[in-house]
Amino acid sequence: MVHLSPASLAALLLFSSPIALAAPGNTACQINSKQDGLCMATASCKSSGGTSQAGHCPGGTDNQCCTYGSCTVSSISGLCQTTSTCGSGYTSTAGHCPGPAGIQCCTKKSTSPAPGPAPAPAPAPGGCSNGAPKVNTATLKLIEGFEGWSATAYKDPDGNPTIGYGHLCSSASCKEIKYSIPLSRAEGDSLIQDDLAVARKCIAKQIKDSIKLNANQFGALVSWAFNVGCGNSGDSTLIRRLNAGEAPNTVAGQELPKWNRGKNGVLPGLTRRRNAENFT
Repeated sequence: MVHLSPASLAALLLFSSPIALAAPGNTACQINSKQDGLCMATASCKSSGGTSQAGHCPGGTDNQCCTYGSCTVSSISGLCQTTSTCGSGYTSTAGHCPGPAGIQCCTKKSTSPAPGPAPAPAPAPGGCSNGAPKVNTATLKLIEGFEGWSATAYKDPDGNPTIGYGHLCSSASCKEIKYSIPLSRAEGDSLIQDDLAVARKCIAKQIKDSIKLNANQFGALVSWAFNVGCGNSGDSTLIRRLNAGEAPNTVAGQELPKWNRGKNGVLPGLTRRRNAENFT
């Protein structure tokens, strides 16, 4: 009979116990929009604040690619992903993403000081009476960060065909757009400006001329309308309350968080986006 010392027995127990990081369900994966994630059970993904997408992981149908959406560090937009997939030229920052400790906010390194929030200029007389102003850089970066980028068509969390920076397509292949596929970044930049023009005009038209908004407030509402659609924004309690003369910061703080649901319930990514858009 072989007698094991307490130290040997402890070592044997350690190596015979399952180690989470080596489990098949925690291998790296990548979804259609090119965001990196981890393969895991859908229940584990949901409980950790992630979103599951099938077809990207080995094993059973419940083992799916879990991603954790977008994030922002010092006004720089990024993606929540494993530190090992945040390549050179990028920086991983903890504390800005849900999920395991290895999921951190991956943002592009900047050679210049990170821009802070755009200063809030004095409201222009007449609110939006002069038409639909363009959004500021902070708004554009926020939208691009949360929409993510894909040069080819993919399905968003609600199953809608999408391309570029969140452009919704009318066909599964997105071939109706005026640009060739795969999109170049320059074409993607043009496409999002086309889409933003629609959202800007919607907000400018839906809000009374007497309502005064600064650039950050206007940009946040454009980001929201870009995401939920002009029909939904126009019929919203948020717009009605603004037009009734309530304080914009109060209205945004109470109404924007309500818009965090997809077809299948609350989406963590939408919750984070509404928090980022909230200008209170």
